[in-house]
Amino acid sequence: MKMKKMSILAALAVTSGAAFALESPNKQLDVSVTVNPDQTLSYTVKRNGQAVLLPSPLGLTLAGEDFSRGLKLVATSPVKPVSEQYTMAVGKRAAIRYQANEQVFSLANAAGRKMDVAFRVSDDGLAFRYVVADPKIGAKRFVSEATGFAFSSKARAFLQPMAVAKSGWGKTNPSYEEHYQVDIPVGQPAPLKAGWVFPALFRSGDTWVALTEANMDGSFHASRLATDSPGGVYRIAGPTAPEVFTNGRLLAETGGTLATPWRVVAVGTLNTVMDSTLGTDLAAPAVQLDAKLVQPGHASWSWPLLKDEATVFDVQKKFVDYAVDMKWDYTLVDAEWDKQIGYDKMAELVRYAAGKGVGVLVWYNSAGAWNDAPQTPRNKLLTPEARAREFARLREMGIKGVKIDFFGGDGVSMIQYYVDILKDAAKAGLLVNFHGATLPRGLERTYPNLMTAEAIRGFEFTTFDQRDEDAVPAHAVNAAMIRNLFDPMDFTPMVFGDKAQIKRVTRNGFELAESVLFLSGIQHFAEIPQGMAGVPEYVRSFLRDLPRRWDDSRFLAGYPGSHVAVARKSGDTWYVAGINAGKGERSVELDLSFIGDRKGVMITDGLGQREFSKAELKAGKVRVTIKPRGGFVAVFQ
Repeated sequence: MKMKKMSILAALAVTSGAAFALESPNKQLDVSVTVNPDQTLSYTVKRNGQAVLLPSPLGLTLAGEDFSRGLKLVATSPVKPVSEQYTMAVGKRAAIRYQANEQVFSLANAAGRKMDVAFRVSDDGLAFRYVVADPKIGAKRFVSEATGFAFSSKARAFLQPMAVAKSGWGKTNPSYEEHYQVDIPVGQPAPLKAGWVFPALFRSGDTWVALTEANMDGSFHASRLATDSPGGVYRIAGPTAPEVFTNGRLLAETGGTLATPWRVVAVGTLNTVMDSTLGTDLAAPAVQLDAKLVQPGHASWSWPLLKDEATVFDVQKKFVDYAVDMKWDYTLVDAEWDKQIGYDKMAELVRYAAGKGVGVLVWYNSAGAWNDAPQTPRNKLLTPEARAREFARLREMGIKGVKIDFFGGDGVSMIQYYVDILKDAAKAGLLVNFHGATLPRGLERTYPNLMTAEAIRGFEFTTFDQRDEDAVPAHAVNAAMIRNLFDPMDFTPMVFGDKAQIKRVTRNGFELAESVLFLSGIQHFAEIPQGMAGVPEYVRSFLRDLPRRWDDSRFLAGYPGSHVAVARKSGDTWYVAGINAGKGERSVELDLSFIGDRKGVMITDGLGQREFSKAELKAGKVRVTIKPRGGFVAVFQ
């Protein structure tokens, strides 16, 4: 009887042009898709009957084919349940189950050409994508996208501006490395006139919305939100002309089926959105890969505080010893290693590290003609043949992974470059860290050798300019809640000592909490041996025992730019961490009842700016007071 009713509704949708609502499994979210009287396509989203997204535009324009107007709904598929289970080595949860209801709307344009729009609605949000498979269309060349997200005029936005391509030092932008605009009115233009990056976070009443995209396979360019959003309608925009691999294509083009990435919309309470895994749920399943290769971990790293001068054999050997002392898994050797250490001495360093159980990671410049950064090695990875030679040499040396920096943007040829690197690195058994890079957009699920990516104004900026250091407290909260929401983030956190010519504004508890708050397959810690030597042994012990991956995570409390607290589980042990960006003390109520009646050990700030203290914390409903620009961690075993 239910299927008969759905068939009748589908028939009405085709004849009337209005598609019935597609509900989430828990029936709290529904999406309605409508062909409007002017023959344009739109959708609306409601949560518990209240509008979250107002009528929002849909559609594509291809060269010679317009799927943004003159549309007719010709078929509506039955609702199909989608259920997937998968595992992740990197992220907030190891075992993930995704459940959604899917429906496909088939449309014809004025010329009779066909396009499908597939929608999925889950308990924590929705996703949709366009598929153009009509064989009557030969070359399918993307021109533009009508997709928009229409918010109430009362909604607020939490967004990171996109940088102008080929601006900045060495023409290395866009690198997703701007500060967030927090709690701004919807409709406010992006200040750099280049748009807003994903993820994009919004608050509408008591409902939160996070926008991103997923399922990047190298066949489609990456997108962003447009600079202008008149009337609170944020539209999808594409990359700009310079954002390409040398002589490569900017926008998607194919002679076969053109399928966009999923446009992902997490919806719910703040807890629901913060705990969502939609960014990987909608990514393609993992490629076949030797499971022994995927080894998340922690790394020592000299460059943040000591810079290029420290990339010499003797210093890097000391950082291997530092990793041994801290029971960390890796040492990252940064730029200029090929000149200041050399391949032969690097092989010697790798052998030394391997004898002590430490893996070595090495840095590369991605360029290419798209940046002017002089750091080497560069021009080593530009072709499949060159990558095969270089990666084979690294594996022969015993190198465990590569950090590749200074990418050129979001054009389809540049996205293909990312994917090609991941594929070739996987063949060579190498882990990958992308820096000066785009947002991963779920690539870490498809290619589990992708351990992390920067795509954030990270720690290094705080060593260059006091203004960046002063912005850290709020920026770190935003990084944890927005940038790190779906994808791993190489912020390179944590320093307890001083920075040259910079006054550090955060307390030590804040810095320590970042080790739990920030999700990265390999966590590259900025602190050097001298700074680590000055902290209590119980802090060093905490960092030695800190898990390399997480089985589960729960958002506990927070607000962008203000404060954040999370709980993460490894085995039977829960880790709780929080930071306060404010200049005054903050009392935060945390519900830790899910941990049971265990007693934990809390490490937090002491009386002085650079002091720690340790106390007992009992699970249950607790109130934790966090010092100004301070933080805490707690372990419940």
